[in-house]
Amino acid sequence: MGVRKPPSVNEPMCPSRGVLEHVTSRWGVLVLAALLERSYRFSELRRAVGGVSEKMLAQTLQTLERDGFVHRDAKPVIPPRVDYSLTALGQEAARQVWELARWTERRVEAVQEARVRYDTVREASQ
Repeated sequence: MGVRKPPSVNEPMCPSRGVLEHVTSRWGVLVLAALLERSYRFSELRRAVGGVSEKMLAQTLQTLERDGFVHRDAKPVIPPRVDYSLTALGQEAARQVWELARWTERRVEAVQEARVRYDTVREASQ
C-alpha cells in the first residue's frame, strides 16, 4: 500500500475542486452567508438572497445539504414547515466565503477602476 497524497485543489481530479465549486458559486456563497445569520424557511431564504429562482435555490440547498454544509429540518405539521440552517462544517465554510464576499464589497471600486484602465488601453491599441 502506497502513501496517500493529501488533497490538492490544483490536481485536476481532486474532489476538493467540487467542494470549492459548490461553496464559491454565486448562489452557494449567498445562501451560506444568509444562513450564517440564522435559520430560514425556503421562501424567507429566497427573499434574503435576492434574485435567485426557486429552482436554483432548491438545487443549491440540496447540493449544500449533500456536502454536509446545510441541515434541512422538515417538521411534520400542517402546513408543512421546512427550516434550513448551517451545520458546524457549514458555519466554518460560510465564515470563509463571507469574508471573501465582504472583501469584494470593499474593493469593488478598485476593480472597476482597473477595468476602465484595461478597456482604455485595449481600445487605444486597436
